[in-house]
Amino acid sequence: MKNSSPDSFRPKRVAALTRAFEDELLVYDSAKNRAHSLNRTAAAVWKLSDGNRSSSQIATAISREFSVHVDESLVLLALDQLAKAHLLVEPPASVKNSSRRAALRTLGKAAVIALPLITSIVAPPPARAASCLPLGSPCTSSAQCCSGLCTPPLPLRLCG
Repeated sequence: MKNSSPDSFRPKRVAALTRAFEDELLVYDSAKNRAHSLNRTAAAVWKLSDGNRSSSQIATAISREFSVHVDESLVLLALDQLAKAHLLVEPPASVKNSSRRAALRTLGKAAVIALPLITSIVAPPPARAASCLPLGSPCTSSAQCCSGLCTPPLPLRLCG
């Protein structure tokens, strides 16, 4: 991180395809072929990471949006997770364990609901995802078949 204080760092999200599902946001990074599911808290931090706001300004904006006090330590925790998922252009310095503890202490028993959560998966490129052989096609291994089953009788093997 080039900036020394957390308040001088202005996180900026990467360009990605997004789709909202109820209280979650699906973020697809086509450059890395990775899909990320962000819960409501992580999604709010990611959306507000436009390169113009500091972590304290993001905390203030989320507090207004959720109508509840959101501590900056929660935003720092979300930014750390977003950075680990490669969803920020320039990652912040890693959040220290004390910041995680501070976020948990600040949230108390409601922490399970409000903690930012990001689930990531590797997604195959569209060309590879659609490159399996249809039922009845000649094949040499089960990996080639859309069904995942290449019939064993030789000399002719078919996708089953």
